[in-house]
Formats: sequence, structure tokens, C-alpha cells
Amino acid sequence: MIAPPHGPTLLGFDVVAVGTALSAVAALAVFFAIYTAVTVKDPMAKRVKSLNARREELKAGIVKQTTKKRQNLTRRTDTTEKMKDTLQGMKVLQESQVKAIQQKLAHAGFRNRELAVAVIFARMVLPIVLGFIGVVVLYWTDTFADWGSFKRFMVFAGLVIAGYKGPEVFLKNRANKRTAAIRKGLPDALDLLVICAEAGLTVDAAFNRVARELGRAYPELGDEFALTAIELSFLTERRQAFENLAYRVDLDAVRGVVTTMVQTERYGTPLASALRVLSAEFRNERMMRAEEKAARLPAIMTVPLILFILPVLFIVILGPASCSIADAFSDGGPAKGGS
Repeated sequence: MIAPPHGPTLLGFDVVAVGTALSAVAALAVFFAIYTAVTVKDPMAKRVKSLNARREELKAGIVKQTTKKRQNLTRRTDTTEKMKDTLQGMKVLQESQVKAIQQKLAHAGFRNRELAVAVIFARMVLPIVLGFIGVVVLYWTDTFADWGSFKRFMVFAGLVIAGYKGPEVFLKNRANKRTAAIRKGLPDALDLLVICAEAGLTVDAAFNRVARELGRAYPELGDEFALTAIELSFLTERRQAFENLAYRVDLDAVRGVVTTMVQTERYGTPLASALRVLSAEFRNERMMRAEEKAARLPAIMTVPLILFILPVLFIVILGPASCSIADAFSDGGPAKGGS
């Protein structure tokens, strides 16, 4: 037998118990926020390590020590080799598809191009695995016996579609977040590039300096600039380093910077003045995007206001009165019946 609640109730729930649970959740959230703020890690630690590995790879590729050494640097893992052999045996691996996935991986921040084979293999295997799990759970067991055939089929189709689109959606979301972070810090980076160019630094030294200065505030942008500085130092063609930057970042502003840098390298045009103009344009564009988001804010806030704020406001205003009325009726009911 369940004991009746001792405190005031609202819609059948004990107000004191619900308030205690919400207070506990809020306290845990505060402790988690404090722990997250105290244990802040350096975002450039792993990036510097990967960049050093890239520097060693470029150095080894340019020096050309031995054929065996170069083969070891470019060898593929056994897992990706097996995946590639399987896909080639099934005639489903196309070179254009691999290149498209490699560029998406670069946009998402993954340096290893061999992961493209793993993504294609996952897009082929995950629908089969999730579809089999759906068939077992939905049709071979009585877990959802009350569901109709249409509802079961829709869940099965959703699992298959999620398995096929899941890797692509993950890469797209990560690439969008990374692109937004790079777009946010690009005007500041161009201002620092202008200062470095006017101070007489070379292009690769300027990129390296900007990467060190902005690495903590914008780690994604610092990562890209540091890698570009390394490639400028080791690649035989400096234009290739700028084209690699445009390849890794899916942003029109970065393509404009790359075009400016290439033209500066080729024709000897003033770098500082061109970068200053680009920086002003990017700042104006960022201000226009902020104004656009601010103009859309009232329409966006309408739905959360109706769904979350107004019900809470009604509960706060009408809740005590409802509890008082419920207590009055509960106390007066038995007395009236007894008389």
C-alpha cells in the first residue's frame, strides 16, 4: 500500500518532493559547472602534438631518406586495408566518393584521410546492423507487442535511415561547428597578420605568430594557421600550402584570404593593405550576421515563451491558491459529512 503524500499536492504530485528533486538537480548542475571551470585543459596540447607529427612527416617526405622509410610513413592500417578490400570486392568503392568523404573529414578536423574508407564502410554496415536489431526487437520479441504493424515498420525504417545517414550527419555537424569557430576568429587573425606584415615578418613567420597568439582563444583557427606555417616552411611550392588551407576549411572568407596570399606571392602586391581590406569586410559581414540574428530573436523566443515560461508563471501565481483551496475542501469535507 502506497502512503499518501504528507505535503501539499498539485495535479497529484507532492510539491515538497518535486521541489526537493529540482533543488538537488540544480545543486548538481552548479557543482558540475564549478568542476568544469576549475579543470580547464589547454585546447592546444593535442593540436601541437599532431602538428609536430605533421612537421616530421613533411620533413621526412622532403628529405627522402629511404624508400622503406617513406613507405612506413604512408602505410595504411590493417583495419582500413581490410575495409577497402571488402568494399572493392563488392564494387561499391568509387574514387570520387572517397575524395568527397576525405574533404568532409578535412572540414571536420580529421587529418587521417584513410578514415574515408571507414566512413563508407560504416554507411554500408550500420543500416544492416541497426535493421537486424530492429527486426529482432520489433518482430521476434514481445517487447512492443501493443504496437501496430505501421508503427513497427516506421521505427524499422527510421533505424535503417539513421544507420545510413548517421556518419554523414555527424561529420556535417562537426564541420559546421568548426567552420563557425574559424569564422568567428578570422577578422582578429587578419588584423594580427597585418601587424606582422607591417613589422617585417615573413609570411610563414606571421602565420606561426598568429597561431601562437590566437591558439587559446580560437584553437581551431590556431591549428589551421600553425599547420599552414609548417607547410610553408617545408613544401617546395608555397602555393600548395595555401591551397591546402582552403581545402581544409569550408569557408568563402578563407578562400578569399588564400587567393589574396597567392596573388601576393606571385605578383608582389602589398600584403598589409590587401589583408586590411579583407579584415574590414569580414568584420562588417560578422556584424550583419549578428544584426540578422538579433532581428530574428523575438520570433524565435515566442515558442519557448509559450511552452516553458508561461506555464511556470501560472504555476507560481495560481499554485499556492490551488493548494489552499484543495486543503480547504479536504478539511471541510469530512466535517460536513459527519454533521
